[in-house]
Amino acid sequence: MIGAFLLLIVGYGIVLVDRQLGGYYTAQHHRRATPEVSSEAPVPVAPPSPPEAGAASPLPNASAKQARLAIIIDDCGYSLERDRRFLQLPIPITLSILPMTPHGREIAQEAVAAGKSVMLHLPMEPESLSAHPGPGAITTAMNDAQVQSQVESDIDSLPPVPGANNHMGSKATSDERVMHDVLDVLHQRHLFFIDSVTSGSTVGNSVAKELGVATASRDVFLDNALDLPYIEGQLAEAQRVALKQGSAIAIGHPNATTAEALAALIPTMEAAGITFVPAETLVH
Repeated sequence: MIGAFLLLIVGYGIVLVDRQLGGYYTAQHHRRATPEVSSEAPVPVAPPSPPEAGAASPLPNASAKQARLAIIIDDCGYSLERDRRFLQLPIPITLSILPMTPHGREIAQEAVAAGKSVMLHLPMEPESLSAHPGPGAITTAMNDAQVQSQVESDIDSLPPVPGANNHMGSKATSDERVMHDVLDVLHQRHLFFIDSVTSGSTVGNSVAKELGVATASRDVFLDNALDLPYIEGQLAEAQRVALKQGSAIAIGHPNATTAEALAALIPTMEAAGITFVPAETLVH
């Protein structure tokens, strides 16, 4: 009877040890399987879900710490009416102007006269065959000399600019050879590069650092949807990121709703600790 009891206790102990060891090895397996994201290759920031219809879009609680936020407005140069809305905002907006557009030079001059900043919105090849980046595009089919010549022409199509960011470019910015060619020109011209991060496999930021080009990456897209509550929510996200990191870059487009959202929330964001700055002040 005693022997059977002892055998029962020993058997129970073996089961417990086996479960503990199994749990340990399972946990170790899950840790190894967790993917890591390199800080050298930023991935697109997933936008938060838009607020429910009719719901308020409160800004997140912010600390008293001052944080810098740059607002870039892409795709400028086609419509003076659309672009001029952003010259009226009481913050240092940065207009990113497409090359070879009907009003690119004019809006660049008006922006500088209004105390705003400008940069080149460099068209680059996307993955989608149905998306067209427009005149002056850099493609992966170009050889090195063609890429560099096109970048030079795009820069020269505008008044002097301090830097550039990519327009589209999910395919081209993931091509290391092409980005070396593009950024070599920017390096020679002493221009900065801001990676719009249109692809999770972009090498723009890492190649820029390798070549000594002052660089930064986009943190938030503001207007993937054009309804006002969504854009207000994205501005709240930009504020949250800036307060957490100390700085952030948000990219929008010359839409009336984007201008309306900015005009409405600028005072609240400044009260929360946000300092709006030109994009070029955030490159390093």
